[in-house]
Amino acid sequence: MQMPGTLEDLKRTVSGKRWISPHAKVIAVVDEKAGIAEIIEDHARGVCLGGAAWSLYHYTRNSRGVFWSKREGPRLFYKLRLSQPGGTWEPGELQASYRPASIESVEVNGGEVRITYSGLAGAGVAALSRGLAEGVIGTEVKDWGGGKKVGRATITVQRKEKLIIGVDDTDRAEEGATWSLVNELAIELCRRLPGVDYLEHSIVQLYPQNPHKTQNCVAVSVSFAVPPGVGDRAVEIFSGLLSSETFSKETGMACYLGVQVPGAAMHFARRAKEEMVTVGDAEYVAALSGISLLRVTGSRGLIGAVASMPFVEIPDEAVRLPGDRSV
Repeated sequence: MQMPGTLEDLKRTVSGKRWISPHAKVIAVVDEKAGIAEIIEDHARGVCLGGAAWSLYHYTRNSRGVFWSKREGPRLFYKLRLSQPGGTWEPGELQASYRPASIESVEVNGGEVRITYSGLAGAGVAALSRGLAEGVIGTEVKDWGGGKKVGRATITVQRKEKLIIGVDDTDRAEEGATWSLVNELAIELCRRLPGVDYLEHSIVQLYPQNPHKTQNCVAVSVSFAVPPGVGDRAVEIFSGLLSSETFSKETGMACYLGVQVPGAAMHFARRAKEEMVTVGDAEYVAALSGISLLRVTGSRGLIGAVASMPFVEIPDEAVRLPGDRSV
């Protein structure tokens, strides 16, 4: 079969082939200073849970650049070390069942990110199906997969950055809910600012005996993929929306631009689950970690805003009560 040379060629070549199920979306956020990237994939048609589980297991095991990964339904997250332009991590030879798939390289080229996938049989097909996803602006098929053949393809997506926003103290005894308000504002931000993708939402249980709590004592964090240089504008829009919608006089917001929140913030966050902490503690940790703080209507919400940020990527742990490891 003739190799498709462009993205349009690929679309024409696979048109009508039911054994190719396109990925719904692929996003790449980059922290070049730290030398890492995070790839976010919505697996086939955005509903294929089996394919997502299979991919998470094998790409994590077999890709030497991957050092962290997770799955949220059909959405996959891989954190990887960046490879040098034109280089790979020298992946081992593919082996059916045991090493059937690999992410071979992630390269940054100006405003673009090139990701090379390889795989046997269905995994080779998946290397091609990513080329059909939303967000892909170019593709290069090196080997056509399927059956017993190896598939290898490089896709190109726009380079983006990861913006994490933490929020706390938005409701009052009579009405309001921080988790749902933040979710709605995140969706509205993407409507107002083209090119921004809503990635994650996490509800973070804080110290239940806090005398200042409204009811359940939770804070909320969300994350976005934003085009380079758009982070400040995104924060401005989000904070403006929050200011107009909050019921509280103590609403605080925290922001971080980067793929990994520093460890000092997680240490503080775990403390905030177990005991009372102060606004001063939150300010100290934020300064140490490069986290920006906004007093939307007041200061007390800064505590939960900072504490929520490192939990944005682990929502199942975030919701647990202090000391609870059973769920």
